[in-house]
Amino acid sequence: MMPASFDVIDRMDAQRLGDVKASNPDDWDLDHHVRVENFLNASRSGAMEPTFEAVSRRPSDAIAFRPIFALPGAVVGLAYIGSYVLLDWVSFVQPITPFGITPWSPGTGLGFVIVLLFGLRMIPYLFIAPLLADLVNLPSFPPWSVELPAAALIGGGYAAASMILLRPSVRFDPALSSLRDLLLLMLVALVSASFVALAYVGLMVTAGLLSIEELAPATFRYWVGDFIGIMVVTPFALIALTHRRTIPASLESTLQIVAIVAALALIFGFAHEQQFQLFYLLFLPIVWMAVRAGLEGVSAGILITQIGLIVGVELYGKGPHDFIAYQLLMLILAMTGLVAGELVTERRRTEFELRLHRESLAQIARRGNLGELAAAIAHEINQPLTAAGTYTRLVTDALHEGDPDIVTVAGTAEKAAAQVERAAEVVRRLRALVRLDRSARAPCNVEWIIRKTVALCQPALDHSRSVVRWTTAADLPSVMVDMLQIEQTLLNIMRNSMEAIEESDRPNGLINIEAALKDPRVVEIRVADNGPGFPPDFIDSFLPFTSKKKEGLGIGLSLCRSIVEAHGGRLWLNRDAGGAEVRFTLPVAEEIHHD
Repeated sequence: MMPASFDVIDRMDAQRLGDVKASNPDDWDLDHHVRVENFLNASRSGAMEPTFEAVSRRPSDAIAFRPIFALPGAVVGLAYIGSYVLLDWVSFVQPITPFGITPWSPGTGLGFVIVLLFGLRMIPYLFIAPLLADLVNLPSFPPWSVELPAAALIGGGYAAASMILLRPSVRFDPALSSLRDLLLLMLVALVSASFVALAYVGLMVTAGLLSIEELAPATFRYWVGDFIGIMVVTPFALIALTHRRTIPASLESTLQIVAIVAALALIFGFAHEQQFQLFYLLFLPIVWMAVRAGLEGVSAGILITQIGLIVGVELYGKGPHDFIAYQLLMLILAMTGLVAGELVTERRRTEFELRLHRESLAQIARRGNLGELAAAIAHEINQPLTAAGTYTRLVTDALHEGDPDIVTVAGTAEKAAAQVERAAEVVRRLRALVRLDRSARAPCNVEWIIRKTVALCQPALDHSRSVVRWTTAADLPSVMVDMLQIEQTLLNIMRNSMEAIEESDRPNGLINIEAALKDPRVVEIRVADNGPGFPPDFIDSFLPFTSKKKEGLGIGLSLCRSIVEAHGGRLWLNRDAGGAEVRFTLPVAEEIHHD
């Protein structure tokens, strides 16, 4: 499901919210989660990897390094291998054995990034990178009979972890746009690092390269190195590549970095017995960055802190046990800072969405009366008025030709009048909807509603090169509804599908409509298409006046939901579908009749 648009706020919203941006530009910048979409959600619908076409459809300032995503996969893979080998060489600090078991492995975090951002095609490089890194960096290269299985364990373990995160059912957002995404990354990193550490060290013990007494300490050190490598490198790189910026260039950010350096200087400048107590000074600048800059800023601060810690250990020559203790404290610091930063970012995003709601409600209030609101939803009656205009032009042309066929002209005029009356009836029923008027509700056959709506849509279906397939369950009971309102709801959902299919230039558009009895009291109607689907940022609450269409008013689905809920039903989106899928329920007629 490639999103139809990556803008959460379209042109109308941008104009409408100009005063919000001007009044608080900092919040506007830090709330770019709402405006910047994660282009990788194509993988959630089964796509192997995102394409640069998807990237290019994001706002111009949404990606910091746009040209990277235009590179061929082989170039990206080779760059990853080179970076992995370099990071492995730089982080070869205080190994417990000659076989690369160190308490920091930033290359592991880079492996997660490459798969999550560029797709499953990058997985083969996860097997090649550790093999070449060992060949280049290890002072004592193990036998090939051990090295090849070891590389397979490392690559396979983290490939499986990345594939789990990319599963559609997991719904993981690599841009880390929610606390749930961050916690998922932490959980998968914890489990996969534990598996890889135990399997790798176990292989070394089985091959006789390590003693059984070294199994526990070597496994623990390997796990610490991989886990902290993921927690430090992966969030920073994901945010740097999917967001506009990580840490703003300002006096405050400069002071925050200075505070980190000062805290590290104090830690390594005092006696050994005081260093671990002083380590907690690092929480002050990290919390400062989390509160002020959210997840974007704190991820950069954590990376800077880790680099400073490694430099300090190398300069002051601390022992391996000290280094492990520092890394465990660093792991706690990283997880605390990331969670705090994510919470701050989510809070600001929520505040921004609340401003959107308030602005939308203010617009509705300014309309003053239902007549103005009816003018705002003119697209709901556009189809009958367009048809009426077509019939009227046919009558005019026939009269101008001279000696017209009176019967034909009269029939065409009657069709025009019928369409005008239908448009007027839509407006009347909208007024009835707002008043919660139930006088026009009656038992209606669901199959007849679907059949009639499809017939009304047939000209638009032909124009969009789409076909409709519909089925209804056997012995489906009638529903107690205002038939015109439900027709209008179904018509609007189908029109959205047709427009999305037409805009995506799909040659064989398909819309499936299914109706079935969900339980003895409710009929469920499902409308699904094979178009591009809803953007991942589309708000399930159907925020009014927020549209993805160039000329949309952003109230179509909102109106549909209001109609369905006024009938006692519910309308929602199915985000796991391959295209767009809207479902809504209606009450069975007998249930309301008995009331």
